[in-house]
Amino acid sequence: VFPHYGWAVAATALFVIVSQLKINVTNAYAGSLAWSNFFSRLTHSHPGRVVWMVFNILIALMLMELDVFQALGGVLGLFSNVAIAWIMAVVADLVINKPLGWSPPGIEFRRAYLHDINPVGVGAMLGASVLSVAAHLGAFGALAQAFSALIALVTALLASPLIAWATRGRYYLARTPAQPPGTDEGVGPWAGASAGAYARLRPGVPGLQRCVVCERDYEDEDMAGCPAYGGPICSLCCTLDARCGDRCKPQPRLVDQAWDRWRALLARRLPRRLAAQVDTGLASYLLLMAVIVPALGALIGLLYHQELRALATQDLRGLAGGGAGLADQVGPALQAGFLKTYAALLLVAAIVAWWLVLAHKSRQVAQEETLRQTEALMREIDSHRQTDLALQQAKRLADAANQAKTRYITTISHELRTPLNSILGYAQLLEEDEAMPAHRRQAVSVIRRGGDHLLSLIEGTLDVARIEGGKLTLAVQPMRFRDSLAEIARLFELQAQAKGIRFVTDFGTSLPEVVRADEKRLRQILINLLGNAVKFTGQGQVTFRLHHVREMARIEIIDSGPGMTAEELARVFEPFERGSAVGSAAAGGTGLGLTISKMLTDLMGGEMTVSSTPGEGSCFRVRLFLPEVPASSLPARALARPARLGYRGPVRRILVVDNEEADRMLLADLLQPLGFVIDRAASGEEGLARLADGLRPDAIFMDLAMPGIDGWETIRRLRAQGLSGAPLAVVSANAFDKGLDNIVGLAAQDFLVKPVRLDDLLDWLGERLALDWVLAPGVQTAVAPAPREPAPAVPGGAGTAGAEPAASSKPLGGAADAAGHAPDAGTLHALRELVGLGYVRGIQRKLDEIEAADAATAAFVAQLRPLASGFELDALNRLLLKALDECPRAA
Repeated sequence: VFPHYGWAVAATALFVIVSQLKINVTNAYAGSLAWSNFFSRLTHSHPGRVVWMVFNILIALMLMELDVFQALGGVLGLFSNVAIAWIMAVVADLVINKPLGWSPPGIEFRRAYLHDINPVGVGAMLGASVLSVAAHLGAFGALAQAFSALIALVTALLASPLIAWATRGRYYLARTPAQPPGTDEGVGPWAGASAGAYARLRPGVPGLQRCVVCERDYEDEDMAGCPAYGGPICSLCCTLDARCGDRCKPQPRLVDQAWDRWRALLARRLPRRLAAQVDTGLASYLLLMAVIVPALGALIGLLYHQELRALATQDLRGLAGGGAGLADQVGPALQAGFLKTYAALLLVAAIVAWWLVLAHKSRQVAQEETLRQTEALMREIDSHRQTDLALQQAKRLADAANQAKTRYITTISHELRTPLNSILGYAQLLEEDEAMPAHRRQAVSVIRRGGDHLLSLIEGTLDVARIEGGKLTLAVQPMRFRDSLAEIARLFELQAQAKGIRFVTDFGTSLPEVVRADEKRLRQILINLLGNAVKFTGQGQVTFRLHHVREMARIEIIDSGPGMTAEELARVFEPFERGSAVGSAAAGGTGLGLTISKMLTDLMGGEMTVSSTPGEGSCFRVRLFLPEVPASSLPARALARPARLGYRGPVRRILVVDNEEADRMLLADLLQPLGFVIDRAASGEEGLARLADGLRPDAIFMDLAMPGIDGWETIRRLRAQGLSGAPLAVVSANAFDKGLDNIVGLAAQDFLVKPVRLDDLLDWLGERLALDWVLAPGVQTAVAPAPREPAPAVPGGAGTAGAEPAASSKPLGGAADAAGHAPDAGTLHALRELVGLGYVRGIQRKLDEIEAADAATAAFVAQLRPLASGFELDALNRLLLKALDECPRAA
């Protein structure tokens, strides 16, 4: 190749250098793998193969500097026997044991499935190594020394299957790896452990799995199921983990078995006082020193004999003048030096070994404590999980019970409202009947008052059910905040004066005129709280304090009543809960006022708290977000509607669909005197049939709960078939459905709740049918109707606007007769404010004050008192409005 000898030598030198570099780098990397595997198993640590490669190179440099390479010939001779024994043990397992079924069909390398030591491979290699090394050293003669490598080969090849047959292959696998269904089950004790089927935690799905420790993806064949971490773990993490204690394997580790036997041996052989120290680290220290002392001695001895051999190879007799050899002269001093070195190194090794034992013991104690804490934490987590499951179950049961309660309340409300509709409706008609005797009228008033009280109890219970069920919606709009508070304060000032207690108001200086809120619910909260405070305060005062700062209203209602104990405070907002002071109060109430007030406050995004001291009084605090808005956003105030005696225009026909005969008759008795023609149907099917036969009503009143098809389905079919386009209103005792979404798109304004109030019924008819009402004599309409052609007469016998009412209509007359004895306009306005608030007891007290102040008003008061007692607030308001119009000072 090269024409010149120099070029050929240079190329040869280059090839030698490159090959030597390659060999040394390969050896360094291979050595790093050996060091890494050894220390990973021993110390459960893996700093990286680069570290061990540098460590291996440093060892090579040290041996080179110590001139140990001269002895490598003999060392390599020994190592060759060990290497041949190791290789042949592996070959015997592959070519003999596996075909015969004495070892698993696949090669398993994952520590999670292996014993610490397999006697088949280790035993065959050690036996062949010892026998061949002895032959190599000349123990069996020159012939055996020449064939020592062959002895290692044959011995390992025979010993491996013999040991496998003797142990039945029990020490290959510590546990059987998982396999996918349908694979070869193999033979022997490894049934189900076929090659390539290990750790298939996702059966039949090849690919990657994520290690639960390092959270990296590896191939399925490199993963194993770990019970300690509850998931797949890679081989490296399994090797490095020192906390699990190999709990995945049913048998104890071989190291643990050997360690237990070593401690038992020391406990039997050592004195009693020392035996107690075995578990504290003495046994570990003695075992470690039993390994270090001979190993260090062998190393020092090897170095000593290496130096002697180096001296002996030098022919220095001529330099010594024919005397003794240099080895003989230097030998004793060299031996003494090595002995001193051995003693010093042994002392250092003893100290280091004790330090290692203590460090290992501390690490072991810390690891055990960590495991205990981890187990305790896992138990606590499991307990929390069980508690959470129990709470979820309890929540489901509570929700089911709450839904059952809601259904019960809805049903019982419907069942109560249906008869109440008839009771209150006919009681109203009887009270307005002039032919009713006075003593019977009083009995009817009692019936009316009882029915109204029962109705208020039903409304309160429904409010609680609506709020708890999340079905109560707030009607937030601008409200006259300052005026409303003044009205409420004046109302309770009168009640407090009647009881002889003071009523103090403190609204600050920054009270806005208009805020955005649900006026009805806000007034309900304040009236409940102030009513309780005045009712339960026998002496002292009640303070109504309100401050509005940065859109936040802070309300305090403080009384000097009997107060509440800690037990009563804990139950004060529970439904139907009444304190011990109720017995001394004039009226106990239903026990729902505070409950509804608290729930409404929470629904409005506010907060209600209470503090109380027995014998000193209580303080209720309410915080609400009430943003101020311009006064121009307020709608115009609606004027009170006077009594309606009929309507102008053509006769209007109304279809009433209700399965209750009493309810159908009641609506007929209420509307027929006003000129309406009432058609009745007892079911949804009958109503649809009458409409299909050609009935064309101007309006339809529909009940919901009916046999056969219910009201919703009747409305749906009515609209789907196009039977009628008349305005339709639901008249139902199921107040829970009002305002909710429904399948027919019915608005809340078209939902009338039983017991039906006559004014609400007429308001709906007047709005939907654009009726021009005929009002009571002497009263103008609240809102001027649209211009229309005048009718010659009012249907149903009602005359024109100035005519007398028909005989079947019972106007609330008498106010004009007593107009000359009515109080002044200011007193009438104050009385109307009480009527507007619906505060019956306050109205009664105000009537007592009017009669006491002016005896001439006795007839006027006597006429109003039955209306107040019977909760006829609409009729009472109409009489007061009429009295104001007839009063000469009203202008």
